Amino acid sequence: MSVLSNLRYVTDHPLNRQHKIKSLIRFAKWQIGSRLVPGAVVFEWIDGAKFLVRNGEAGLTGNIYVGLHEFVDMAFLLHFLRTDDLFIDAGANLGSYTILACSSVGANAFTIEPVPNTFEKLTANIRLNELQTKVKCFNIALGREAATMNITSDMDTTNHLLASGEQSEHTTSVEISTLDDVIGSENPILIKIDVEGYETPVLEGAKKTLSNRSLRAVIMELNGSGQRYGFDETHTMGMMLDHGFKTYSYDPMDRNLVPVQNKHSDSGNTIFIRDETFVLDRLKSSPKYKVHDKYL
Repeated sequence: MSVLSNLRYVTDHPLNRQHKIKSLIRFAKWQIGSRLVPGAVVFEWIDGAKFLVRNGEAGLTGNIYVGLHEFVDMAFLLHFLRTDDLFIDAGANLGSYTILACSSVGANAFTIEPVPNTFEKLTANIRLNELQTKVKCFNIALGREAATMNITSDMDTTNHLLASGEQSEHTTSVEISTLDDVIGSENPILIKIDVEGYETPVLEGAKKTLSNRSLRAVIMELNGSGQRYGFDETHTMGMMLDHGFKTYSYDPMDRNLVPVQNKHSDSGNTIFIRDETFVLDRLKSSPKYKVHDKYL
């Protein structure tokens, strides 16, 4: 993003609209300070959660600027999860969702990140929050069957498995497993899937998991990236609908679910829910969390 786009994103964010000056000061402090301090710094986040962050790490710096980088989906996670629930973070990157789930809320997690250097930073954030007993970390990718593939390693939040015929200068080999094999006999209640277009094979390797009625919600990125592999998102959506899920967005301010047709076109992520009454009851009864200057 350009500086102007960044500033617009920061000041227009729902958590910053009434605190525009503070948000701009926060943005400026990070832009200047991160260039003066070499290496990672510790950022104190929400309810004692914290993370190590470096200049240029888009997802984490977004949390610094606006509190919740992916506002709707992160707020849904905060309001929906409870202590000792099991959350699956597929495509964890540096761990924003896992840290929220396990440090801020107190849930347990399986967190999955395939890129080795990203995985090292992820596990450092797990240790920083003393979550070793609550989080199981997997340095693998997910797909429809066990295999080995190459993945990009220098694209921050957009690293992805190479499509057939695709070339990239910086890649690494990664083992692939199925989500069913990773989860085994466990019973997750919420899964986040952010795999840069590889959602269809991930779901094909998760049929047992998706059939488990304990699973009530899935946050999945559907932004057109599957085209690089020749996947049709209509088919991906159909797989979820066949398992009894319906598509929603979330209004964190009013704590209401908002039905959407097909995927959520205004956001990269779509929330799939099974048993709306159960989910909505949890959302309404969750405690409030202070994010920057606002209770959410």
